[in-house]
Amino acid sequence: MCSPYDLKALAIGHLLSEGIIKSTKEIQDIILDKENSCFVKLQPKINIQKRISLSRLHQRVVTSACGGQSTYQFSRKPPEITSKLKVNAEVVIEAVKQLNFTAKIYRRTGGVHAAALYNVEGLLEALAEDVGRHNAVDKVIGIAASKELNLSDLFLTSTGRLSGDIVFKAAKVGIPIVASLGAALDSGTEMAKTANLTLAGFVRGKRMNIYSCPDRIIA
Repeated sequence: MCSPYDLKALAIGHLLSEGIIKSTKEIQDIILDKENSCFVKLQPKINIQKRISLSRLHQRVVTSACGGQSTYQFSRKPPEITSKLKVNAEVVIEAVKQLNFTAKIYRRTGGVHAAALYNVEGLLEALAEDVGRHNAVDKVIGIAASKELNLSDLFLTSTGRLSGDIVFKAAKVGIPIVASLGAALDSGTEMAKTANLTLAGFVRGKRMNIYSCPDRIIA
């Protein structure tokens, strides 16, 4: 279940963040049909059955709901982040603040989640909105990947809670910093520590809570 826009980006981002594909170059074609189905054709050399067996995709149906996803999130350890990216705290704070103004549907309704990727200087590189926070993150990853941006040089901002699943998605594609208006759950902080990822929650006003790897955010 998702908001009906940026659907190809959602498909790309989800396949990347779940480890089914390693880059957009592995995709041969994406077809959206009138029945709300998305068909992704990969390059012939890829052993898709092996990829699926190593991922979590075959274990559940994905909805826009934020619950019911904790039972499998630690079935695999996330990759360890090695990015040397460091960002000024003021840049992170301003980037999260800008979500309130840049995300048009979020600003108008307050009924969706927004996710955005920024560079070290705080310039917006990609933005996505969706009724589900997981979907918003997948979409923004898909948009950035389609632009062939280096995700290890960017940081992710979100309006949603930081659960283990959200952190896993970021770590899987190499994003070193995740910051949100919302709270970090225990699962999110544990996943971030395991992945060597910098996690910041309650980024509001002139302050934030940093739960892991604080050295990447310069006070």
